[in-house]
Amino acid sequence: MTDAIRSRLQGLVIFAKSKEKVSAFYQQTLNLNVQESEKSHDLLVGDGQEVVIHAISKRYADSIEIASPPEPRDESALKPSFVVDDLARVRAAVKQTGGYLKPLKQAWRFRGMIVLDGWDPEGNIVQFKQPDPEA
Repeated sequence: MTDAIRSRLQGLVIFAKSKEKVSAFYQQTLNLNVQESEKSHDLLVGDGQEVVIHAISKRYADSIEIASPPEPRDESALKPSFVVDDLARVRAAVKQTGGYLKPLKQAWRFRGMIVLDGWDPEGNIVQFKQPDPEA
């Protein structure tokens, strides 16, 4: 990847109790590649975007309980939104990595996209948008 392309990547940092689980979720749902992996973080890079999964300190992580299955963190001030090629592929990746995607009947159409919310293995809300073939 050239420096010119790297400088234009849109990015997001997600703090995680389980860096490995959350990293696997975003790798698979967004087709991102691990560009760098350290004990403290994974740098995931793909088509015009990068996502950093940053491990939170063990002291703080020990105070966080993640339900099984994870419950959505509805009170977060942010909801990242990602364009994907195929919501069915995302659904399979979500299921495999411990997250959740709402049923397709709950999707809505907006600005040429089919939009569907879900959450990662720690309950962080995320939105996926697929181009609408009927638009």
